[in-house]
Amino acid sequence: MATNVLILCTHNSARSVLSEGMLNHLARQTGRDVKAYSAGSAPSGKLNPLALDTLRGAGVDVSTYRSKSWDEFIAEGAPQMRIVITVCDSAAAETCPYWPGSPVKVHWGYADPSNAQGGDEGKRLAFELTRQAIGYRMLQLLQLPLASMSDKALQKALLDISAS
Repeated sequence: MATNVLILCTHNSARSVLSEGMLNHLARQTGRDVKAYSAGSAPSGKLNPLALDTLRGAGVDVSTYRSKSWDEFIAEGAPQMRIVITVCDSAAAETCPYWPGSPVKVHWGYADPSNAQGGDEGKRLAFELTRQAIGYRMLQLLQLPLASMSDKALQKALLDISAS
């Protein structure tokens, strides 16, 4: 049974999308049974084109990606999450809804690459550096023995990753 991971950011347009893409891509590459999803509390309804370009450049298929509300993941029939990760400070500070199954929650903050200085070139670089930082943490997550970890051990391991 897959380990489901929900990654949240307020608008679900950049950092959460980068995270979903990288976790799914790396899980496939490493043969891990992990499925990532992303959503936002106030989704923008559109994905940042630089996030999509950055993922495509890393070999990630983004053809089915869209901006989604976290409400989709508390609805009846939604996949049950084992882990919920917030990736922007505003989402971390929001009161999250009740998640069925009481998943392990952690905050892995990243600066918004959309706000980078230096015009288009500076923003492209910021998106790529953010993708790399996210990828590094996702690889660490994929090294964990997720199926055999208690929630307490998983929480500690995810907090340790956030400190790295």
